[in-house]
Amino acid sequence: MIFRKLYYLLSPGLRRLARRIFFMPADLTNRIIYGRDKLVPPRGMIFTGGGDYVALGDMMLSSIVQLCNVSTNARVLDIGCGIGRLSRPLSSYLSRKGSYEGFDIVKEGIDWCKKAYVDFPNFRFTHIPLQNDLYNLSSREKAAGITFPYETAGFDLVILTSVFTHMQKEDVQQYLREIGRVLKKRGSCFCTFFLITAESDSFLVKSKNPFFPYRYDDFYLHDNRVKNANIAYKSEVLEEMINKSGLVIKSFHPGWWAGLKKENCVNFQDVMILTTSDSI
Repeated sequence: MIFRKLYYLLSPGLRRLARRIFFMPADLTNRIIYGRDKLVPPRGMIFTGGGDYVALGDMMLSSIVQLCNVSTNARVLDIGCGIGRLSRPLSSYLSRKGSYEGFDIVKEGIDWCKKAYVDFPNFRFTHIPLQNDLYNLSSREKAAGITFPYETAGFDLVILTSVFTHMQKEDVQQYLREIGRVLKKRGSCFCTFFLITAESDSFLVKSKNPFFPYRYDDFYLHDNRVKNANIAYKSEVLEEMINKSGLVIKSFHPGWWAGLKKENCVNFQDVMILTTSDSI
């Protein structure tokens, strides 16, 4: 917890630089001894959370395929694609009739993916420079004003893993509206949140060092200085935003972040499967 707070004191660029310096010896050693899978970035470049990059990506895709019934010919949009954690397993899962679009606000990740996936013509990556105090302070553009650069009803599957957990309410609402626009009828959106329910709130109250100690009317924060570090939304607030976006909740799978047994959960974060309201 102390290390995390110190880490958040750095600017987004300095955080990524610190990570590259910290992992440089290990990355050099691994490259010399084992070589490197061209679809796996150096550990020092991975800015999308900890854990095993390959194992987490494989596990996440397995859950997405199971919960969303994803066809190998699907057209997939990966919002907040980072540095390709999900595009790597999807490159083996999707057929040539399928396609992948990924966008992210961090240019370094998109630049790396464009080079790594040069032999995958059905995989495309786009940098959209939006402001976020955790990932990008070099832009003034807000997510609340974005229109996704994709056609209406163009995707069978939309994925957001640990994206809404770093976004303010007005930004979440606009992303949901755009997801409702670009998702095909009967399409699925796999997205993760930290949700404040009666159960998770009770867990936080009982915790000696709660992960979300700062409470506001609609949401809780992990860190008051870096407001996009981690955000938990009250379940009724999120449900209202989803309904305003032409989407409905198809299924909900609580995460183990709030004290549940890991073996009974899909993910550390809470998982929601959304679909268009005209699909039900």
